[in-house]
Amino acid sequence: MNSSSSNLETRSLLDELSSFNKGGLFDFGHPLLNRIAESFVKAAGIGAVQAVSREAYFTAIESSTGLDNTGGMPAEVSGARKNRFSGLRGETSSKSLEAMVKHTGKESLQWGLAAGIYSGLTYGLKEARGAHDWKNSVIAGAITGATLALTSEDSSHEQIVQCAITGAAISTAANLLTGIF
Repeated sequence: MNSSSSNLETRSLLDELSSFNKGGLFDFGHPLLNRIAESFVKAAGIGAVQAVSREAYFTAIESSTGLDNTGGMPAEVSGARKNRFSGLRGETSSKSLEAMVKHTGKESLQWGLAAGIYSGLTYGLKEARGAHDWKNSVIAGAITGATLALTSEDSSHEQIVQCAITGAAISTAANLLTGIF
């Protein structure tokens, strides 16, 4: 056995994950495209895990309490149920699987879209302005928030503005707090 194959066998998951930061997942020939694609894929994966784990959590809560509705559940738990997979209601396993894949895909797309847009905008603004500061974060966060609001099923003008303001505030706060912690 040569040393390269034994090196591959002994690499840990942590080694594999840390190598993503060095070489990247994609090489499209331009750093902007690489950054957008990598952010999209990583965030989409996180969104899928979040969607499936949320459904597993609510399924476990319902099975342990025997509740099919929000009665008896704390407000923060029953309020979060609106994001559940609506197609998973005791149907056949193929329909349940289809609904889970559909909703997980939609949530993954939303997470990936948000990360890709934000990452691409911050990179592009940094290159255009020559600085990475809170102003870039405000613009990128506002555009990302508005775009995310447009992916919801019933987006109103007020919701789009509110999401743009929220996105700008969160990204600016994150930018300003980066040097503190």
